[in-house]
Amino acid sequence: MTTQVIFKIDKKLKEKAMKRAQNEGIAFSSVLKLATEAYAKGSLDVQLVAEPRLNDKTRKVIEKALKDIKAGKNLSPAFDHAEDAIAYLKS
Repeated sequence: MTTQVIFKIDKKLKEKAMKRAQNEGIAFSSVLKLATEAYAKGSLDVQLVAEPRLNDKTRKVIEKALKDIKAGKNLSPAFDHAEDAIAYLKS
């Protein structure tokens, strides 16, 4: 006996998944069935991780640091020995 599952999903995500399934020669419904079976058996784990949200001040600091890194600005030189790094920091 089979049953029907209905859920809402972003249209673009659905289209992208359906296109991939089609390119691989498998029906999208089969992908969903296989994923459900794997999840039920414990061979598919789902982990939810929230993306970090930075406040404006922190975001600006990070963006400036990344910009400086790309431009090669405000970077410490490379050191071969810890003593050299310590001397640089003390100077």
